[in-house]
Amino acid sequence: MKRVTLVDVFKHRVTQKYLQRSGINHAVTVTGYAFEMALEEGVDPDLATKSALLHDMGHYEWYRDGKWDYEEYRKHDIHAIKGAERAHKLLVRLGEDRLVAKEVSLAVLLHTDSYLPFNLDDKRTTLQDVVTRADEKDEQPLGMHHYKKMDKSEAVQLLHALDQRIEQVLEQKEKLSG
Repeated sequence: MKRVTLVDVFKHRVTQKYLQRSGINHAVTVTGYAFEMALEEGVDPDLATKSALLHDMGHYEWYRDGKWDYEEYRKHDIHAIKGAERAHKLLVRLGEDRLVAKEVSLAVLLHTDSYLPFNLDDKRTTLQDVVTRADEKDEQPLGMHHYKKMDKSEAVQLLHALDQRIEQVLEQKEKLSG
């Protein structure tokens, strides 16, 4: 079975729609951080990068009187719930293994606890923790990290390079186990 790549995921119309809201630059930057952290932590880089790329696809816009209202957004935020559902549907539609789709959607769901009445400290799996830390590494006050710009062609180039690195890691792992 052919691996669903980051470029496959990125180019899908559903991903394009939702990454416009959350920011392509942020998604791709967090994906790069997640790859490096996954290698350090012994986490599957394919799962970590797909989770990171899709982690904010549940974002929505909250305007009051025609202006972005960050505080209202934070008060009503459920982006991780919406994103987990969207990520799962998208990956299954792309032909991803259903267990991979589930792991990715759980990492998307648990990358933040901003929507929960309690925190998730010490409750996340290593994969989920990698995605959380990668996201936090790129955060800026008042959500400004979602407004940094990146051209789609640059994003595809960066994701293609990551796909190649993931393939190398997976091939190396297969050689060692087989």
